[in-house]
Amino acid sequence: MSQTLSKDPQPTSDGDGGRIPLEEWLPITESRKGNVYTATFHLFCSGLGLQVLLLPAAFAALGWVWGVIILTVGFAWKLYTIWLLVHLHEAVHGIRFSRYLRLAIASFGVKLGKLLGIFPVMYLSGGACSILVITGGKTIKQLVRIMSEDGKVPLTTLQCFVIFSCLAVVMCQFPNLNSLFGLSLIGGVMAIAYCTAIWSLPLASIPHRNQNNISYATKDTSFDTIFNAIGLIAISFRGNNLILEIQGTLPSDSKNPSRKTMWRAVVISHVFIAVCMFLVAIVVYWAYGDKIPATGGPIGNYLELYEQDYSKRAACFIHITFIINCLCSYPINLMPACDNAEMVYTTKRHKPCSVFVRMMFRVFLCLVCFFVAVGFTFLPYLAVLIGAIGLLVTFTYPCFMWISIKQPQRESLMWWFNVSVGSIGASFSVLFVVASALRLADKGLHANFFNP
Repeated sequence: MSQTLSKDPQPTSDGDGGRIPLEEWLPITESRKGNVYTATFHLFCSGLGLQVLLLPAAFAALGWVWGVIILTVGFAWKLYTIWLLVHLHEAVHGIRFSRYLRLAIASFGVKLGKLLGIFPVMYLSGGACSILVITGGKTIKQLVRIMSEDGKVPLTTLQCFVIFSCLAVVMCQFPNLNSLFGLSLIGGVMAIAYCTAIWSLPLASIPHRNQNNISYATKDTSFDTIFNAIGLIAISFRGNNLILEIQGTLPSDSKNPSRKTMWRAVVISHVFIAVCMFLVAIVVYWAYGDKIPATGGPIGNYLELYEQDYSKRAACFIHITFIINCLCSYPINLMPACDNAEMVYTTKRHKPCSVFVRMMFRVFLCLVCFFVAVGFTFLPYLAVLIGAIGLLVTFTYPCFMWISIKQPQRESLMWWFNVSVGSIGASFSVLFVVASALRLADKGLHANFFNP
C-alpha cells in the first residue's frame, strides 16, 4: 500500500474536546476524490471569464505588435507561476498547502503572511463575485431589452442584480469544491461558446465587411493609457488564487503525487484558455479597430457592438451563454470565503457545520457580495486600480514563496530568476495603480453609490 503523503497545515485544532479533524470538515478539502477531468473543468472555468472581453480594448491602446507581445509574455508568466504553485503544494514533507493563504503564512510568517495575503485573496474571492453580480445583472437587463419588441426594459438594474444573486445563492449550495465540477464544466462550455461566437461572427461576415473605415493606429500614447491597457491584459489572467485549492481536491500519495495530475490538468485547460484569449483579442480588434473604447469599462460596451452588427439571435446567444458562465463561475470564486468562514466556526465549535449553518454562511456571503455590487456599481471602472493588488497573487508572491520554501542556493540561477520576476511583478502592480489613478484624475469617475 502506498504511503499517504500529507495533510494540510493546521489540519487539526486543539481544544477541550481534544484534536478535531478540521481539514475533513471544510469545503475545500472535504472531498479529495477529484481527478484530471474535474481539475481541468475547475481550472478552465476559473481561468477564463468576463475579463477576456477586455483584451480588444487593450489592443486598441497598444496596437498589434505590443498587444500580441504583452499578451504572450503575460500568459507565459502566468503558466510559470502556476508551475511554482503546483510544486509548492506538497513542498514540505507531510504537509499539503491546499489554501493560498496558508502557503503565504508558511512562506512569510504569520504576521507578514496574513498582511500580504488576506486582502488580495479575499478580494479575488468576494470582489470577483461582486463584479460578477454587476456584470451578470447588467447583461440580464441588456438581454431583456434585446428580446423585447419595443426595446423597453420592464426590469430595473437593481431587479436584475436581485435575479442574478438569487440564482447564484442556489448554485452556491453544493457542499464542497469537488462537487462543483458539473458547474465548472457547464461554465467552461459556456465560456467557449460565447468566445467562439464573438470571434467567429466577424470572420463569417468577411465578404460583407467594409474594413476601409477602420483604423488600427494608436491615438493616445500617454503613460496612463499604455499602462492601463497593460493592466487590462494582466487582470485577464485569472485563477492563480484557486490553484492550490483545486489541487487540494486531488488524491495524493508517494507513488502518484497530486502535482502530476494537477499539471496535466493545467496544460489541458490552458491550451483552451490560450486559444480563446488570443482569438478574441486578435479577431475582435481586427474587426472593430478604433471603434473599441481603449478605456475598457463595462463588458456590455462590447456586447452592444454585436447587437448592432449581427442578428438578434446571435446577440441573444452571446448574452445567454455569458450570463450562464458568470453564474457558474460565482460558486467557485466564492469558495475560499466560504471555507474561511467555516474554518472560524469549526475551530470555535469543535464540530463540522450542519447543512443549515453551511447554507446560512453562503446566503450571508452572497448577500454581502450583492450589497457591495449595489453600493459600488462603478467597480468595473476601477478594475485595474483595485485589480493591481490582486495581481501580486498571480505574478509576484509565488516567486518569493518558492525562494522561502525551496530555499535555492543564494545567487543561483533559480534564485536570481525568481527574485527578478517577483520584483518586476511588484513594480508593475505599483505602475498599474499609478496609471489608473492618473487616468481617474484626468477622466473622472461617476461614483453612483447605491444607485445601480
